[in-house]
Amino acid sequence: MDLLPCVETETAANPTHAVIWLHGLGADGNDFAPIVPELVDRSWPTLRFVFPHAPVRPVTINGGMRMRAWYDIKGARIEDKQDEPGIRASIGQLDALIAREGERGIAPARVLLAGFSQGGAIALAGGVRHAQRLAGIVALSTYLPLSERTADERSDANRDVPVFMAHGSHDPVVPEPLGAASRDVLARLGYGVDWHVYPMAHQVCAQEIADLRAWIGARLAGT
Repeated sequence: MDLLPCVETETAANPTHAVIWLHGLGADGNDFAPIVPELVDRSWPTLRFVFPHAPVRPVTINGGMRMRAWYDIKGARIEDKQDEPGIRASIGQLDALIAREGERGIAPARVLLAGFSQGGAIALAGGVRHAQRLAGIVALSTYLPLSERTADERSDANRDVPVFMAHGSHDPVVPEPLGAASRDVLARLGYGVDWHVYPMAHQVCAQEIADLRAWIGARLAGT
């Protein structure tokens, strides 16, 4: 499998940990790159941030327009008629990026997965299925695709991987109840989900970044 092109930022030379961050529908790897200076704490170990570009594909809900997308969305209810082949292909591409970090000296146990919207969906679905233990999963303004398959397909290594989920209470794109339902699926399976809701739409806010900074700091301290 060819690796996806990526934007990369290192907080210093010789990183010991990595964050692989997946963008939302129609964006690209540059979308969240500017968050690094605001998010990173100086006390953290050296990090490599990897922001991959999703493949370009037609998206049904947008009239078949071609854009960067992790999978197709076929209707207004994004959880219906899921593009299972597209979702699984993107999970495979995420696995390849995790493997590349291993080749560069950063084991999966020191890799955090993160994503916003569609990217968060792949981070969640891919993270719980990844064969090797990860440091954690960050899922922003998103939901768990293929949720009915999760119990059977999740890996033993990540059966209790820590998860940070955050959502806007006024999100018109991925409704908060859909995110909450995904949280509940994960909680019933035994995952420790750190759940946050903010008075915002389909976006990221300053308090969310502050809460995420604290959560990531705790995960890095444990690795």
